[in-house]
Amino acid sequence: MLKRFFHLRLAPRSFGLLLLLTAVWAIWLAALPTARSSISCLPTSLMSLGDRHPSDLPVFISRVVSEYFSVQIQSAVAQPVLRTDDLWKQVYQLVPDLPLENQYVNKETRAVSQNNTLISRFIRYHIYTKGRTPVYRLDWKFTLADYLGANERISASVYPGADVLRTNPIEGDIAAIQRLTRRQRDALVQALVTVFSPTVSSPVNQPIPAPLPNPTASPTALPATPPNNSSREPRPGDAQLLIP
Repeated sequence: MLKRFFHLRLAPRSFGLLLLLTAVWAIWLAALPTARSSISCLPTSLMSLGDRHPSDLPVFISRVVSEYFSVQIQSAVAQPVLRTDDLWKQVYQLVPDLPLENQYVNKETRAVSQNNTLISRFIRYHIYTKGRTPVYRLDWKFTLADYLGANERISASVYPGADVLRTNPIEGDIAAIQRLTRRQRDALVQALVTVFSPTVSSPVNQPIPAPLPNPTASPTALPATPPNNSSREPRPGDAQLLIP
């Protein structure tokens, strides 16, 4: 088949496209050996390469590329998608004293969106608006700092809920986060890390052990000082002691 293929009189442009495709394919295979199974359709298509007329090579190459990307899209769709719809409920279970802020009315249904809560919007802002990872404590602290006005400015136009609620909840959410105590903010960050990383143990709602009292040092008894005979007062008869 190779002999038949190389005896074809290829147009310079078609032959250049073929070489480019072959080089890109070879580099990709060398760089990503674990992804070879996802291109099972390519060898089948390339087996008929020798039967193609030189004028058909551009169309053939585009069909091979289309098959490749079709496989990649199917593989991406088959991967599990991170769902955050119910994770906010677990955060409220771990830290029940967090405010709900779910009094906003939906534009379409004209009813109160009780599931559109402060923490659900906080999670969506962190993951989808800012593109931060949900498994690292430091990233959650960056998002918390956004609400506290100590990091990046939150844009009202792209804030979660702005497109479905009658009132943009950004101002109320910022105020609610700023009203949290330091203990609540730390508990919120820990709960978020625990929810998105189940292997991490959560100290949330666990009683903090009271610090042990410092024992008072007992005074150490000093040894009695022996009396100094050289400082006693003179007595009668002491002069006789000086006679040799």
